[in-house]
Amino acid sequence: MSTPSPGPVAPRSYDRYEVWAPQAGAVAVRVDGVARAMQRGEGGWFTLDGVTAVPGARYSFRLDEDPTWLPDPRSLRQIDGVHGESAVVDPRALREETAWAGRDLRGQVLYELHVGTFTAGSDGRGGTFDSAIERLDDLVDLGVDAVELMPIATFPGDRGWGYEGVGLYAAHEAYGGPAALARFVAAAHRRGLAVVLDVVHNHLGPAGNYLGRFGPYFTDRHETPWGEAVNLDQPASRPVRDFLLGSARQWLVDVGLDGLRLDAVHELHDDSEQHFLAELAEAVSAWEVETGRPLTLIAESDRNDPATVTPTAAGGLGMDLQWADDVHHGVHAWITGERAGYYADFGSAETLSTVLTRIFWHAGTYSSFRGSVWGAPVDPGSEHYDGHSFVTFLQDHDQVGNRAAGDRIHHGLSPAQHAAACALILLGPGTPMLFQGEEWATSAPFAFFTDHDAELGELVTAGRVAEFAEMGWAEAVPDPQARSTFSASILPWAERSEDDHARMLRWYRTLIALRREHPALADGDLRAVRVEILAEGSVLLRRGDLAVLAHRGPGPLPRAPRAREVLAAFGPVRQGPDGTVRMADAAAAILRLDGE
Repeated sequence: MSTPSPGPVAPRSYDRYEVWAPQAGAVAVRVDGVARAMQRGEGGWFTLDGVTAVPGARYSFRLDEDPTWLPDPRSLRQIDGVHGESAVVDPRALREETAWAGRDLRGQVLYELHVGTFTAGSDGRGGTFDSAIERLDDLVDLGVDAVELMPIATFPGDRGWGYEGVGLYAAHEAYGGPAALARFVAAAHRRGLAVVLDVVHNHLGPAGNYLGRFGPYFTDRHETPWGEAVNLDQPASRPVRDFLLGSARQWLVDVGLDGLRLDAVHELHDDSEQHFLAELAEAVSAWEVETGRPLTLIAESDRNDPATVTPTAAGGLGMDLQWADDVHHGVHAWITGERAGYYADFGSAETLSTVLTRIFWHAGTYSSFRGSVWGAPVDPGSEHYDGHSFVTFLQDHDQVGNRAAGDRIHHGLSPAQHAAACALILLGPGTPMLFQGEEWATSAPFAFFTDHDAELGELVTAGRVAEFAEMGWAEAVPDPQARSTFSASILPWAERSEDDHARMLRWYRTLIALRREHPALADGDLRAVRVEILAEGSVLLRRGDLAVLAHRGPGPLPRAPRAREVLAAFGPVRQGPDGTVRMADAAAAILRLDGE
């Protein structure tokens, strides 16, 4: 095993042709149709002297005598797709000057969106960065503080989730490419919205993945669900780590994004003395000084380990936030009654109480889904993290899209049940995140969709059917390859003015406004959070002198708490002369408590 020595990632020179190909004896670069031999330098790097890389130029590389011309592993633009030539781009030249000073995203309201389905786009066939700009004012009106873009790294075809990307430096062409991304970032910043990008460092997709031809980017020392792991700790891993660090620097420093969401960090296998995530965290701290604005790292981790959000100086991985799936599972299973798969250990009011106050249900306890003891407890009094260190959500792309039909949680709930569930998330101690369209209970699903070539596409379609057949799913599974599956997932914005959708939208706006107005509802101190179980289907989430009363029904609230004031309510809620709050069926209410 190699132990990479840490070191700062130098700013990239966008006007040079260079590539790391340590196993090649000779490398040629073809620029606008003219092939030239490159000069070999130290560490397996090849450069082309005397020729400046001019924005717009098209280029590709050839290794030794292989006749195939390959795109640049660090390409910023793939106009003709993942197999085509690369195009020179300097992202710094695309940035628009704004007065944006950045913002700390801990405890703010995040909004996850998929560029292709967030809007229908100008031709109705899919959204772009430019069409997304047209809806940013709606997010400001909602009260959102930051948008989190699902992956935009170049992936096969025009439509997909983005988790099969192969160009980790490039902005997907169907979305408008790097210039349109720059316009989106500037438009968001002018509106006071931060922009976070979901990046996938743990694997590359199967189509257009040429990294292995250039060098030892992968290793069979570790395995992932997608095959060999990215080489973070074996011989020649230093340039691989720098490849990922360079991508992060480009997005945060040169493009001007405000944060990165790191996909499935538990699949970043690294036995080095310093884990790659810790090295990234320290690099980002240096970039904060360089840029003069806060930068945020958000990890998706299956480990249920608060070490993920513990500073590197205290022996942790140094992430600012991590997704908290257990909070989702606890709320979802309690409000829906689902118990299949990973919901098996969730659903009770006791479990709900635990995840709302201590984040992890599996915290050194047995997980029946995994068949082992899992996780570590969150310390509510920790000096290193608090409730804001955990991203909480009622919906996200995985929890919706990984269902066979891509159905949303509200598709199986009454509006009042939906209102109760989202109130627990938005007014809980975490950093809340919404998933596009949930705020108006959109009718659109969010299905799994792809645009692979015919051979790979057939395998994906068959695999999706087989996966859900094993789970006992009897209904037809939408074909990921069919354009209709993608089209059905595009948000129908016009429905927001319809009665039920408009009512839910007003509720979300009310909750976010209350969160801003009352510090107790946005407090991340887990020591100050309590949950009172009124009955198996009714809980009171206490936040200082305020509380969220959530009743899932059916039937009336079995035990009526007393409140000084009802700040907001959704559903059949009535307050008596003595202050008691009664609910005739499923409902939600935000209360100012009596005598506290």
